[in-house]
Amino acid sequence: MVRTIGFPGRYTQGPDAILALPDLLAELGCRRSVVLADAVVRDAVWLPLESSMALLALETTVLDFPGECTQAAIDGLSAQAVERAADCVIALGGGKTIDTAKGVALSCGAQLVVIPTIASNDSPTSRLIVLYDDHHAVAGVRLMARNPDAVIVDTTIIARAPARFFAAGLGDALSKKDEVTQCHLAGGNNFFATPSLPVARLLAEQCYADILAFGEQALRQVRDHRTPNDAVERAVQASVLLSGLAFESGGLSIAHALTRGFSAHPVLGALLHGEIVAFGALVQRFVQQDAPSAIAQQAGLTRRLGLPVCFSDLGVPTLRADEIDAIAALTCQAPYIGNVVPRADRASIAAAIVATDALGRALAPSGEVGITS
Repeated sequence: MVRTIGFPGRYTQGPDAILALPDLLAELGCRRSVVLADAVVRDAVWLPLESSMALLALETTVLDFPGECTQAAIDGLSAQAVERAADCVIALGGGKTIDTAKGVALSCGAQLVVIPTIASNDSPTSRLIVLYDDHHAVAGVRLMARNPDAVIVDTTIIARAPARFFAAGLGDALSKKDEVTQCHLAGGNNFFATPSLPVARLLAEQCYADILAFGEQALRQVRDHRTPNDAVERAVQASVLLSGLAFESGGLSIAHALTRGFSAHPVLGALLHGEIVAFGALVQRFVQQDAPSAIAQQAGLTRRLGLPVCFSDLGVPTLRADEIDAIAALTCQAPYIGNVVPRADRASIAAAIVATDALGRALAPSGEVGITS
């Protein structure tokens, strides 16, 4: 049986890692790059690097990220990149900036260098492009021919970003062990259209283990000191590298299928991707019929990481039955809905959403379970 796993061409992580960019571009043979960033990131992160680019005779032009990864945005930015004969696209920002840059690189046939400025999700290493519509709902997924040519994760930049983004990245990564395992058990394929290699499942296991070991300490370090330490480095490795490699080469399941339903809701759609996935990871545990004690343990960790475990945490006091049914219906349209044992349907997903809210409401503020499970 043929199995496939994918990796970025190079992955670099650590304090001030972004300073390696000029030499990296020269090594890759990139002479004319376009940088995709919003105004805040451009001023805070990019401008200090421009003199280094000039010293190496590297031409760079900053293109403004419009705020949403839509096909129209990709088309417009691609036209600007072609006009400048760009041979490299540099993604500088969060997940939607990164996915938009992937779309531009795909359209132009250019190399891609990804520099996340927040660790809010695991998009940097993958070749997936998650498209949204003008109402901020998930519209589909496209694939690049290959993973990014290079990924630079500067943990000094990551640690200075709001802690909410850091926590969301941990939330996105929390689901991967169960999603990859369930995809394998259900006979599902990964994002290379093959079953997963065992190493993909090992990466998912290590991702979860590192979050258990370092997640809470790393989040405190970011909140209190805004500087990286060893715990931050291990947590970032889990949320960006291990999580990204695991999902793409291992496959997804219910936790990410739920983003189809949640993103279409007028309130829930405004949440960060990792916040939705953290809640969805608990829903998945109910769908796959895990032991109540195991679900409660993960719910406690999720709460301690400041991530949602009940409807009120998601920004809504309650969800009506028809709203839950609509979320479940859209969830069932996701391509990886079948990657779970036992198989999920609209009713079981709706029931699991309700059960997750009930468990979350029973948690004490500390994250300990306030009921016997």
